[in-house]
Amino acid sequence: MTTLILNHQPYDGTDVSWNALRLAKTLFKNGEDVNIFLMNDAVDLARSKTVKPDSYDYDLATMLQKMYKDGISLQVCGTYNARCGIFKNEPYFDESISSTMQRLSEWVVKSDKVLTF
Repeated sequence: MTTLILNHQPYDGTDVSWNALRLAKTLFKNGEDVNIFLMNDAVDLARSKTVKPDSYDYDLATMLQKMYKDGISLQVCGTYNARCGIFKNEPYFDESISSTMQRLSEWVVKSDKVLTF
């Protein structure tokens, strides 16, 4: 099992979030159990209100939602919903993904690998 922890704002002028999602997708495709936990400004990835800027090639929020529907485990820090991101206090695309540090702690303990982006 691999857990990826994302911290960056999705469209921050870098490819950090995109590369994290690409890696998660590839690991999952290759048979690995994958968990994604969003913290800090990365929580905007889980908001329907997040729209791909014209300057970006990929819609990261839609990419994440598809990966979630395909079976990748996703949790988003509930505390950061009100603290971080451009869309503070906006709901996540699925209420059931709002999570806690306890869940992240459980994932870290059970994971063979933990990667942060």
